[in-house]
Amino acid sequence: MIVRDFYKLKDTDRSVSDQHWNSVRMLLADDGMGFSFHITTLAANSEHTFHYKHHFESVYCISGKGSITDLATSETHQITPGVMYALDQHDHHTLRAEETLVMACCFNPPVTGTEVHREDGSYAPAGTG
Repeated sequence: MIVRDFYKLKDTDRSVSDQHWNSVRMLLADDGMGFSFHITTLAANSEHTFHYKHHFESVYCISGKGSITDLATSETHQITPGVMYALDQHDHHTLRAEETLVMACCFNPPVTGTEVHREDGSYAPAGTG
């Protein structure tokens, strides 16, 4: 059994940030679960473009308000508490936070915790750095 406290992980190397977001990695690849689980906070009035070419991601909104736009179709969906989206086609997307968004995220394959977003908004394929 794995039991972890979000508030205790916030000040460890499992907390990864940039200027407009923070992601606390509750489960990582080395936990052996087959997916990773993160609590990610996006700053109000921020915009993020991602393209997880090598990962699937599902995201559940815990709090806040924003939107997600599929860049292939230009379709935009509102994100509010209780809304989930899944990037089941490695969807290139832009996420906008109108208010601070707190999201629960799962990645498959799991991230290791050392990934950084590449220029195109993706992570490298699992096992390649």
